[in-house]
Amino acid sequence: MEFCPKCNGIVFPTKDGILKCNNCGYSNELKEEDIGKFEFSKKIEATEETVKNLGEDIDMRSTITETCPECGHDEAYYELKQTRSADEAPTRIFTCAKCKHTWRAYH
Repeated sequence: MEFCPKCNGIVFPTKDGILKCNNCGYSNELKEEDIGKFEFSKKIEATEETVKNLGEDIDMRSTITETCPECGHDEAYYELKQTRSADEAPTRIFTCAKCKHTWRAYH
């Protein structure tokens, strides 16, 4: 795999023996010894199934039993963030699993 010296994008070989960057347009002729080194066997298009396999529809956040102040649902996602100085407890940030309302608790 070759990279563009101008923008660091990937350069692709063309049928005329030129390496071309699709980002910035940089091009360079292939050297005689490099012809045949570059090969693409199949172009793969992203499909809806591919996106789902990447995990976009699976929520991997931690859950806890916590009542939402907006809708009363009893399950929330949570995360801990250090919003104050290091010698103080972290802030717990909750997001309702049902209505997506966000609130915080300082404990």
